[in-house]
Amino acid sequence: MGTSILDALNVRVEGSGDRVLVLAHGFGTDQSAWQRILPYFTRRYTVILFDLVCAGSVNPDHFDFRRYTTLDAYVDDLLDILDALRITHCAYVGHSISAMIGMLAAIRRPELFIKLILIGASPRFLNDSDYHGGFEEAEIQEVFSAMKDNYEAWASGFAPLAVGADVPAAVREFTRTLFNMRPDISLFVSQTVFNSDLRGILGLVKAPCCIMQTARDVSVPAEVATYMKEHLGGRTTVQWLDTEGHLPHLSAPAYLARQLEIALAQ
Repeated sequence: MGTSILDALNVRVEGSGDRVLVLAHGFGTDQSAWQRILPYFTRRYTVILFDLVCAGSVNPDHFDFRRYTTLDAYVDDLLDILDALRITHCAYVGHSISAMIGMLAAIRRPELFIKLILIGASPRFLNDSDYHGGFEEAEIQEVFSAMKDNYEAWASGFAPLAVGADVPAAVREFTRTLFNMRPDISLFVSQTVFNSDLRGILGLVKAPCCIMQTARDVSVPAEVATYMKEHLGGRTTVQWLDTEGHLPHLSAPAYLARQLEIALAQ
């Protein structure tokens, strides 16, 4: 990257607790998605926040289209951040794409992750013969076409669907961070995510996992959470959230913070 990874990905360390908590955001947001969750944890944890390289808050020159063709390059970034900060153990909260990144990182470095909390996680978004991921190939191609044709119109339509709850402030916030992404990067990352299939590696994840799934999520059907519970390799629980949408940290932050506290205490 030329710049240090801590600078390039806007790494922040907040709080001073002796336990380390990593908050990793999903597609279409940046670390600001956690800003209303953060105050609940800085007294008892040292909290690490960063931006994925695809986020609109990161200099787009850092996004290498040859390198970020799979999720493995994002795993490299996460592990490089933790190594640069000399972290030896952490609890990890990953939303959406970052849930997948966290699972892959925990396979590579099992000693590093004492617990994974996976919000709106999915190992595969496409339906298969015996698997319901939520999307048909033709639907995904339509999404990609819409993103190419008019990115702002697509983002304006997608944001309320993704938030999935009647919380206008959350829709505005998600729309803002979606608009901040460069459209070609946003499309490329969407294609990477929708072409990913992590079903075959779930059994290799030995860290304790807590899957957090909302009542209704346009991106992830409820049965995906059950599928992951059955296939992950370590002790796994599902925490069904009494709220709707793919972005509970934006739409119901106080409620989600409490659920995170419960999961971290288990």
